[in-house]
Amino acid sequence: MKTIVSFLFFISVVCQIVAQPLERIVPEQAGMDSRRLHYADEAIMRAIADKEIPGAVLAVVHQGKMAYLKAYGNKQVYPSVIPMDVNTVFDMASVSKSMSTAVSAMILVERGQLRPTDKVSLYIPEFQGNIRVIDLMTHTSGLPPYAPVDSLKKRYGSPNRDGVIEYIATCKRDFEPGKDFQYSCLNFITLQRIIETISGQNLKEFAKTHIFDVLGMKHTAYQPEGETLKRVAPTEKQPDGSVLHGVVHDPLARVMNGGISGNAGVFSDADDLAILASALLNGGAYNGKRILSPQGVKVMTTVPETLKLFGRSPGWDLYSDYASNKGDLLSPNTYGHTGYTGTSMVIDPDNDIAVILLTNRVHPDDAGSGIRLRAVVANAVAASIGTYVIE
Repeated sequence: MKTIVSFLFFISVVCQIVAQPLERIVPEQAGMDSRRLHYADEAIMRAIADKEIPGAVLAVVHQGKMAYLKAYGNKQVYPSVIPMDVNTVFDMASVSKSMSTAVSAMILVERGQLRPTDKVSLYIPEFQGNIRVIDLMTHTSGLPPYAPVDSLKKRYGSPNRDGVIEYIATCKRDFEPGKDFQYSCLNFITLQRIIETISGQNLKEFAKTHIFDVLGMKHTAYQPEGETLKRVAPTEKQPDGSVLHGVVHDPLARVMNGGISGNAGVFSDADDLAILASALLNGGAYNGKRILSPQGVKVMTTVPETLKLFGRSPGWDLYSDYASNKGDLLSPNTYGHTGYTGTSMVIDPDNDIAVILLTNRVHPDDAGSGIRLRAVVANAVAASIGTYVIE
């Protein structure tokens, strides 16, 4: 009995260790100059004053530690004002593609259950054309950018994930696979179906089991509940005067896929995203827990030779026209992704740094932008690296 109790105590201690967020340090402990980081503060406060965003959380991961974490402005301005705090959970929108769907697919690749060169029709027999998994992951499939949500709802009912796949399988392609680049949410909804077909789990369950729980990401989930839901920043005001809160903003994900979708649907906070970034910077492992191999991370974050023209790796953006969030001063190997709601994640393996900027810029009326803000914040952070001088 004593042995069993000791074992259970050991397991509980291990679980608590795994669930801990990154160690927080002052920037100077990582060789960064906090005075230069104040330029990022100023840029964010200007964006708030100009009503581009209601508020923000900025997190900077450097050398495996949280070197900077700060909240600005408000997380809610309608119907009442609630200040932003660093524990706020955000609708990650399209960052979900990278942090959940793409990582899930790469896990299956590492298990020998999926190949990037597999044709989609191997998993979805009715899928037309010669589109491969790698074409989906790099947005070179030729699928259209989006789907007509209202007509799909009228035709199939809502939610109806099978109806969405039926539409994607036969809709008109805009070009031959691998011949051009066109960012498309349909690529990652298709990838979701492949992951679910192979694993026998829906994407919510698979990502939770094999990514979020492994790394101890306590407030990252599709369809958030409990304490995580309480922390969520609201997004857009609806025609009836309510605001979306804990329900994904993206229409395809919300209306047709019921909140579990390959293109959007993950909610997360700065601490959890810092853990994920740290794992990717550390070859796929954090705090002794591994989600990917170093080889898997490298493939995920490298543009394939045959697709160099387009700048997308399998799941991330390195230098496509959508990559302005990486700014101008980080290394050429920097990769990242943005979300329509105002979220951004940038990871620079050469400088061992990640810049996580979280806003709910669509609250309350989808009037702000935040595109330029991401770049200037990344520049301010990059300029602080290795600049601390003891006076």
